[in-house]
Amino acid sequence: MDLNLEYAEHQQALFRAARATNDEARRVHIARVSTIASKIGAFQQRLGAAAACAWSKAQVSPAGHN
Repeated sequence: MDLNLEYAEHQQALFRAARATNDEARRVHIARVSTIASKIGAFQQRLGAAAACAWSKAQVSPAGHN
């Protein structure tokens, strides 16, 4: 896994969610954010990385709150 690519996609999805013009589009982008965070967290946990806990908690609800 290319973590830099995943981090960049995570940030882009957050930006797209923030710029969404309606609730449905925002939900789609937030779901993508959550999926990416989950992938990053799982990868880091397999490596035993300390940052894995933070990414596990980075999954957000459709309302944008943890």
